[in-house]
Amino acid sequence: MKREDITMQVTKIAAAGEAEIASVADVRARIEAAMPILAEESLACDSLGKLTPKTYEILRDSGIIRIFQPKKYGGLEGDPVEFARLIMDLAANAPSAGWVCGVVGLHSFEFAQTDPRLQEEVWGTDVDTWTASPYAMLGKATPVEGGWRLTGRWPFSSGTDNCDWAVVGVMTEAEPGSGEFTVPHHFIMPRSDYQIHQDSWDTMGLRGTGSKDIEAKDVFVPDYRVLNVQKLNARDYHRANQPESRLYEVPFDYLFPGVISASTIGIAEGVVRRYQEYAAERVNRGGIKSIDNPYQMAALGSALADIEASRLQLLDGLQKAYDIAMAGGTVPNALQHEARRNQVRAVRRAADAARAVFDTVGGNVARTSSPIQRFYRDVSVAMCHACNVDEPVYAAQAAFMFGKPVPRGVIV
Repeated sequence: MKREDITMQVTKIAAAGEAEIASVADVRARIEAAMPILAEESLACDSLGKLTPKTYEILRDSGIIRIFQPKKYGGLEGDPVEFARLIMDLAANAPSAGWVCGVVGLHSFEFAQTDPRLQEEVWGTDVDTWTASPYAMLGKATPVEGGWRLTGRWPFSSGTDNCDWAVVGVMTEAEPGSGEFTVPHHFIMPRSDYQIHQDSWDTMGLRGTGSKDIEAKDVFVPDYRVLNVQKLNARDYHRANQPESRLYEVPFDYLFPGVISASTIGIAEGVVRRYQEYAAERVNRGGIKSIDNPYQMAALGSALADIEASRLQLLDGLQKAYDIAMAGGTVPNALQHEARRNQVRAVRRAADAARAVFDTVGGNVARTSSPIQRFYRDVSVAMCHACNVDEPVYAAQAAFMFGKPVPRGVIV
């Protein structure tokens, strides 16, 4: 970016920062003003292995992490459809920033439904508090008076260096003494209760997310900082602690995978858009311009159509659930299964579109200076996320449709 362009963007960001954040549109205005800088910083994020201080500052001040936060604590209780659209647009330009904002931003949705004591601890003194979430059920918790003793190590804690709290996964016993650890729980800890393993994130893609391991050793977690995931998805906590806001009637397991899908689709779009930019100037060794090569242009046109279809399908599923919730209804299980099926299908379609154009670029794409390969590595890693594994979700939706039991462990 030219110096004068940077100066212009900094001026826009400063002007946006002077205004109050009153809506998701205000957040979008701040992100869009900063997008060229965020895109430029994305390479530095990869080199650093986490978000750069400048990236973190821009994102924090934009209010994007407060979109799902309760209004009582400076939040917007905003539209999940607009949040997903913003995450896609951000990830298409700055993949790691988009990924981290999607994951960290969703935690406000979960925390808004927790015991008021926890909400005050997290947001009472700083409404811009960030929270990490290695949700994998890898911890061990022992019940004690007033709470639990927690021990474990959890990988993939995205954005963790900028977070003051973490929520981790633990399977607890269905019945005390049964030995059957089948009930998923989320345990919430302040930064003082766990350590970050700084050398644990060395990956081929999404390097700038800083998704490092965190570890807790025999820490006490009071009962009010523990959530039964089944009750969370049944909206029991919403109805007990935040009944006046219909936003939280959307099931957590409907929204969380949707946000992962949004980030991944956005990164896939980034591959296609970088290819489009490259093709505008490329001439192959035979002297043929890419824009005059019908096969490359067909690949580009097809990929753009698939990206758009993926975006629309993802947003449609979120819109249906949000409309039901806001109208006072309950999101039916059939819709949740359908939405999850469509989420993973949309992600697969977008990733395939990215691969299709990547295959036509030519040898120069292998250079580390090529943004196409950088975005392609990021989408390849994003596709490894459990929420993006598609075939079990297809099978689960079909099983549900025919009244058969849904296989355990499928994220639906």
